[in-house]
Amino acid sequence: MSKGSGLPAGRSSSSEIEAFLNAAARVPSFTQVKGRLVFAIDATMSRGLTWDRASEIQSGMFDVAGSIGGLAVQLVWFRGRGEFEASEWTVTPAALGERMRRVSCRAGFTQLRRVLEHTAEEARTTRIGALVYVGDCFEERHEAVAKAAAALCLRGVPAFMFHEGEEPRAAYTFREVARLTKGVYASFNEGAAERLRDLLKAAAVYAAGGEVALREYGERMGGDVLRLAHAMRGGG
Repeated sequence: MSKGSGLPAGRSSSSEIEAFLNAAARVPSFTQVKGRLVFAIDATMSRGLTWDRASEIQSGMFDVAGSIGGLAVQLVWFRGRGEFEASEWTVTPAALGERMRRVSCRAGFTQLRRVLEHTAEEARTTRIGALVYVGDCFEERHEAVAKAAAALCLRGVPAFMFHEGEEPRAAYTFREVARLTKGVYASFNEGAAERLRDLLKAAAVYAAGGEVALREYGERMGGDVLRLAHAMRGGG
């Protein structure tokens, strides 16, 4: 800084300015992105390991959606005694990753109904391509969650319900939410980071490009992604 001026002592070189402009040009603006996705994760105590892994692999959603037209993501999480947070929309994996790294998991109860109601409220003013929900258990009234899922369906937002583990009550409710919203249910085991990565990418493709884009992506990738694409065509 120059003494007493509060201004930088020197000017940026032309190469530095060009590098900055090139980097800025690669970041899509909100008016350029084709899809929006609500990314909701259970941040109660049992979710620590999966939260960390999701933080590491979330950039794949932006990468795969970028080839279709870009993606804006809103992070939603809950924990503790009724804590519930929804971030602003972001179009970069760096920004989403930073938000996720600031969150620590804490004991509490699930808030799936609130996630569904929040997403439906967002969809009143903004077109949302998909809701992604990652969780392992369910501790609410099934009827209340089913009602919220039906309301979300009226907003045209399918829920991709990604279930870690095999907890029966969660499996039943997650499947019902997927069915009621015309979304899909998929399970993965603890430590299956690669499968979660593939599922998140598939959801991002759908949010950015719809069913046709997901079908084409599934045919190209095969495996879990193709099965998920077929499930979407079947309505759950």
